[in-house]
Amino acid sequence: MSDRPLTGVGSWSDFIAIDGAYDAGSQAYMRDTKQGRKGSADLRLRQIQSALKTLEELGPEQALVTVPRAKNGGRRLYGEFSLMKETGRGGLQTPDAYVVPQNHWSAVTITIPANFFLQGWVQVLNPSEVATWLVLRVLSQWARKEHAKTGVYLYGKSRLEDFGLRRDAWEDGCRLLCDLKLIRHGRETALDSTAGAFDIFNWFAREGRERYEPYRWQVTDAGLAENAVKACTRELTLRKKGLDAMAEQRALRRSGPFSPTLPESPEQSAALAAAPPRPRA
Repeated sequence: MSDRPLTGVGSWSDFIAIDGAYDAGSQAYMRDTKQGRKGSADLRLRQIQSALKTLEELGPEQALVTVPRAKNGGRRLYGEFSLMKETGRGGLQTPDAYVVPQNHWSAVTITIPANFFLQGWVQVLNPSEVATWLVLRVLSQWARKEHAKTGVYLYGKSRLEDFGLRRDAWEDGCRLLCDLKLIRHGRETALDSTAGAFDIFNWFAREGRERYEPYRWQVTDAGLAENAVKACTRELTLRKKGLDAMAEQRALRRSGPFSPTLPESPEQSAALAAAPPRPRA
């Protein structure tokens, strides 16, 4: 049974929930409204209760939590929920409860830094990005020496059959995680080393890949220490500025000669080269 309270400092509400109501129909977070609510604390509590109810109603044998009822058999006692194993409650009368793995167990387990939750990454990254990060984390702890020296990789067949990740989700996830400095291209430097806005070593590691060979990646836990919302906001702002600059270059291409004050990046040059030529008068 959970020994962490549902509300208050250090509670499940503080650990997981956010100050925003999610609308399943539009798949978006609604504006902050407090009509009929006590405030953000009540909103967070409702999120936890709704999540527990969903996990319990997965099925008699597939349920991932069990929530006891009051003596009269009605109201759910959410604060006394118990977590089940990843395979579900099971078909026996005694539920198959989850047990925290120990280092001496023979079963394969992975570690996840607390900052993944405390800094909000679990809330900011979308499911496919979280899955990509977890896959790389599994590989990094399965092949520790190779991960530390040259990085780990994943071929398409294993990616799809073993982890259920399609190519676009994998490539987009790796690209974003790299931009957020949660992973980097494999190289022989300390994993806890920090990089500036432009990591020249990361660029050389990426460009040095042999043709048709998969990219090699290293998981860098140092990036998890940064606030996820701030990091993602910064990255989205940089991407928007880049797109705006490319749009300005395209407009200049169509209207006349290039301005010498607007240098082109390789990405901008590629985009401009694909643009149709301006018709002659």
